[in-house]
Amino acid sequence: MYAADCWVVLDDVQFTRRDFQHRARLAALGDPGERQWLTLATHLPHGRQSRISEARIVDPVISRKRVGLLLRQHYGSSPHWSTLEAVIAPVLELVAADGRTAVIAETSTRLLLDLLGWHGSVVRSSTYSVRAERSERLADLAKEVGADTYLCGTGGARYLSLAPFAEYGIGVAHFRPPARGGAWTGAREISVLWALATYGPQHLTDLLLDGSRA
Repeated sequence: MYAADCWVVLDDVQFTRRDFQHRARLAALGDPGERQWLTLATHLPHGRQSRISEARIVDPVISRKRVGLLLRQHYGSSPHWSTLEAVIAPVLELVAADGRTAVIAETSTRLLLDLLGWHGSVVRSSTYSVRAERSERLADLAKEVGADTYLCGTGGARYLSLAPFAEYGIGVAHFRPPARGGAWTGAREISVLWALATYGPQHLTDLLLDGSRA
């Protein structure tokens, strides 16, 4: 996401329990191979057909406490904890005060991007009229924001059709995190909080900017 100029928040898509819309995989500070799911229990008012904008956190106050304790347990001993805590605290308050899964996911991502010095723009998919099919939707959104390239992660590459993008003359670039270890360890599988807690925001920002080895 850091490599993109514009992030289109998909705030009107169907909620998917097996995705990362309400959960993240935390890695232990001293051993990134030791992992644990952090999950926000989520209520779907219309069952599996619920959109992410309709999803609500179950027991927001209890969820806030649990998430806060789990994050402190994993990263509280990091020398960078005070910096991380300044980002985590407003998210925890939002969990208790708002309880909307989509808002919490977007806000937490924005705060992390801000911490890393990202200067791109953020828009929401619900703002635009687009086609319903997966690839067509993404191509339409890319066109609406004036993109010349769609940056595709490894997950989306499995189903993405290039034809809708070709119709608009929009290229598709496949992004894969470097397999270098260091700060990139488990980058496809674990929360960025591990790299931030282990190496610090400035080191990670430098890597993202120049692509150098951790």
